[in-house]
Amino acid sequence: MEKLLNNAFKGDPRSIGRLISLVEADTPSAKEIMKQIYPRTGKAKVIGITGSPGAGKSTFVDRLIEQFKTDNMKVGVIAIDPSSPFTGGAILGDRLRMQSHALDEGVFIRSMGSRGHLGGVSRATHEAALILDACGFDVVLIETVGVGQSEVDIIKIADTVVLVLVPGMGDDVQIMKAGIMEIADTFVVNKADKEGADKVAADVQVMLKMLKEKEWVPPVTLVSSQNNTGIEEVKNNLNEHWNFLHTSTEGKKRRFIQLEMEVEAILRGEISILTEKIWKKRKDTGILEDLASRKADPYTLAAELISQIVK
Repeated sequence: MEKLLNNAFKGDPRSIGRLISLVEADTPSAKEIMKQIYPRTGKAKVIGITGSPGAGKSTFVDRLIEQFKTDNMKVGVIAIDPSSPFTGGAILGDRLRMQSHALDEGVFIRSMGSRGHLGGVSRATHEAALILDACGFDVVLIETVGVGQSEVDIIKIADTVVLVLVPGMGDDVQIMKAGIMEIADTFVVNKADKEGADKVAADVQVMLKMLKEKEWVPPVTLVSSQNNTGIEEVKNNLNEHWNFLHTSTEGKKRRFIQLEMEVEAILRGEISILTEKIWKKRKDTGILEDLASRKADPYTLAAELISQIVK
């Protein structure tokens, strides 16, 4: 394990991929890996790219990689693909859509299946981002599944959230839905060469004025990933937001909230495992028969299980 970690810290792609696989599979060594990883994190800009399916997120990410590479930055990409609810498998096609950078030095692209996890990200997305951070990547781009208004988990992981919108897909309605407007730190109206892009941008501006005023006002940028226009402006906006996070009270508060959510997520996971073990033992005592015949009630039973967990 020590050799694997050292190789990963030196930037070996195979070792980095192996570490992510071990953590994603929740192997016995996963927690020890993360304990070794964590002290080396906190340097990378973690940027979440979210938006509806078909908004052109992958092509946009591909263009964004080019922009950060011009600044001699190492870029890690985590692309989340939806998993089949039947087989659990995923196509993992984002690596194909970013083929132009897949073999570039200083670029690491990892596709991950959502594995039924809601919120647009995989369960192990945060750990994968921390691993890339610890292994010397300056920027970590996380492309979410694209599940619309339920896709808000990315705010728990990313320093900056980019919401990608496109004309002609009902985005003028989509942006009004609860949660989506609040999580975005910058808006990108993609496919700006298409009719209706200006209207989407104007709708966003109107909605932003209706929201509670904050220190950071999310910029709205018209972008054409196909024609490679507007991408540099987005990169500059991302850099400005990173500076804002590290110089403002609002930024410090956000980092503390993220750390709080991080600890809570680990606690929930540990308690879930413990609950499963205790419940499995209790089921073997015939308690389900007692519940079915109403000799026992689920509320008292749950209280008893909680007492066991606390002990």
